[in-house]
Amino acid sequence: MNFYANTLKNMSKAAKIMNLDQETLDILSQPQKTLIVSLPVRMDDGSLKVFEGYRVQHSELRGPFKGGFRYLAEVDLDEIKALATEMSLKCAVVGIPYGGGKGGVKCNAKELSQGELERITRKYVQAVYQIIGPHHDIPAPDMYTNAQIMAWFMDEYSRLVNQYQPGVVTGKPIEVGGSLGRNTATAQGGAFVLEEYMKKNDIKAEGTKVIVQGFGNAGSFAAEILHGMGFTIVAVSDSRGGVYNEKGIDPFCAAKCKEKEGSVTKCKEGKSVTNEELLELPCDILVLAAMENQVTNKNMSNIKAKIILELANGPTTAEADEYLSGKGIVLIPDILANAGGVTVSYFEWLQNQQAYYWELEEIQLKLKRIMVESLDRVLDLQKKYKCTMREAAYISAFDRLDKALKLRGSGAPLRCKVYYK
Repeated sequence: MNFYANTLKNMSKAAKIMNLDQETLDILSQPQKTLIVSLPVRMDDGSLKVFEGYRVQHSELRGPFKGGFRYLAEVDLDEIKALATEMSLKCAVVGIPYGGGKGGVKCNAKELSQGELERITRKYVQAVYQIIGPHHDIPAPDMYTNAQIMAWFMDEYSRLVNQYQPGVVTGKPIEVGGSLGRNTATAQGGAFVLEEYMKKNDIKAEGTKVIVQGFGNAGSFAAEILHGMGFTIVAVSDSRGGVYNEKGIDPFCAAKCKEKEGSVTKCKEGKSVTNEELLELPCDILVLAAMENQVTNKNMSNIKAKIILELANGPTTAEADEYLSGKGIVLIPDILANAGGVTVSYFEWLQNQQAYYWELEEIQLKLKRIMVESLDRVLDLQKKYKCTMREAAYISAFDRLDKALKLRGSGAPLRCKVYYK
């Protein structure tokens, strides 16, 4: 299923359960604004290549638009609309004062030099800077964008507005206004949620087998954090495939191997498996940290995990979610599980506004409190409505968004289908 259609289906199911006002659902089912841009960029060989870029602003009911942008050859407008919508829901689930936004550029970042990446980034900023800003729309890293790209983004925006503006993006290097703990925030937030869920259900980490699909920023840190908590990591994978060892894999060794060889498939600690095989291996917890639409009607009946932690956005289709939940498998949904990233982005933005920076211990304590309280709220709603955890997370978000819409009254932002080209 198309990622955006899948998101709308999940929204519709949750709205029906809680009897959400239809007008509110209609408003939240479309982004406020969509920007499509052409980016002519001079390549290293002297040729000119034109890339297509996007920025979707979904909702500012609860605060400025917030969300990453990605460099990916497969990116399209529907994917960006889905991600922007999920960002609005995610921020509402954890109760931080942001709305949702998302962006992307159609390109293969792996094939581009540092110079080409910098020129694409600066060209993208030039194309979108009039609709972003530290109090309007705040981008962040996503797939194949990183702290260096955020530094270029911030620098170009500051140049264009003739004022140093570190708060225009989050996920920056520490040296230019970044926050401690931001690089591990998505994984750490997910670990806090998982730890609390297991504590409530009297499940111990020792002897619990974990598979991590996706060994990028979120997945690699998740494997290392969970390993440190006593979990046994039995398999990891990246875009080229994975390795499996039922006795356990040291994720730090896997990370060194990936850095040196370019892929965890070169790791000697286990046998090679495909990404498709990895999802169906026996384990207690499956961490989905790759891309959307990984667990679908094609493989859902072969999933052996008892708990699925979604660190990626939209990795499970609505049909698979319904099937697995019916089988008693616990799915901790993306808009809760991976909200640690945007939460610490919020902390970074606050620190930029204050020009005062916090210690890591303070950041971790604040993050844990927010993640645990958000899980508690979702579990209470799950019990109240006798629904899945995903439906409860959507209900939690809808409740806050609906209240914001009604409290703001006739002046609240309404949807205007404006496509800028």
